[in-house]
Amino acid sequence: MASITEGGAAPADRPAKAKGPLIYRQSIFTRLSHWVWAAALFFLLLSGLQIFNAHPALYIGQESGFEYDNAVLRMQAENTPAGPRGFTTILGQKFDTTGLFAMSGTAERPAYRGFPAWATIPSFQDLATGRVVHFFFAWILAGALAIWAIASLANGHLWRDVILKPRDVRELPKDIIDHLKLKFGHGRSYSPLQKVAYFGVFFVLFPLIILTGLAMSPGMDAAWPWLLELFGGRQTARTIHFIVMALLVLFFVVHIVMVVLAGPINELRSMITGYYRTSPGAEPGAKKEETTNG
Repeated sequence: MASITEGGAAPADRPAKAKGPLIYRQSIFTRLSHWVWAAALFFLLLSGLQIFNAHPALYIGQESGFEYDNAVLRMQAENTPAGPRGFTTILGQKFDTTGLFAMSGTAERPAYRGFPAWATIPSFQDLATGRVVHFFFAWILAGALAIWAIASLANGHLWRDVILKPRDVRELPKDIIDHLKLKFGHGRSYSPLQKVAYFGVFFVLFPLIILTGLAMSPGMDAAWPWLLELFGGRQTARTIHFIVMALLVLFFVVHIVMVVLAGPINELRSMITGYYRTSPGAEPGAKKEETTNG
């Protein structure tokens, strides 16, 4: 039996930490669409906030305007005894958001707008340019989604990694607890919690944000009048569109946190090369490559 040296170092013959096999997990279609969605959603978010700034308020129903008092969210600047201040009102609850929402910029050059300049494309108020950028990347997002859906149906990715099955539902509570304990399994298929998240994005959030976007188009309303009826009016569609955008941003933040916690090298390699390091014994017969890090 080897002994520990005086300095407390580990014995030279201590076995290295076992690595699982390397498998080909992500197809070229999944990888390309992943990065296209990331870029498209970035430009959609910032150009969408530019469009929102043209009238920084959200309503439910058909009617809206500056003379109405039925907003569920409103960002506006007001004069106060202390000078102009920016306020955000959500469901009747008013918050002072000076410096971020409704009023931003410097004290010498304040900007009275919903979202600050750094959060919009373009940074200055330009509704026309914002709409052009927004519609362009909306078509990019929809096209990438269509290609991904067809490819994922053909190669089994949709059924294997996104569609929820009875077994996933049964294992979901345990998987939630494992994630809370930061215990992550690495296998060929996604975990039940991952499937719930991706199912929600692909089958709930993406369809909602596309349909509500179409419902705000007068041309689409003329062609498909049932869209307005489906969402209860253009203003309701606009509010749902905004909420779905916020949920997609939340998903992105959680997604990045999970990538960091689960092993960023392995996760990024998967979305760049397609190869993914699984847990030891998880994928018998997979390609072994012990020299690869992560």
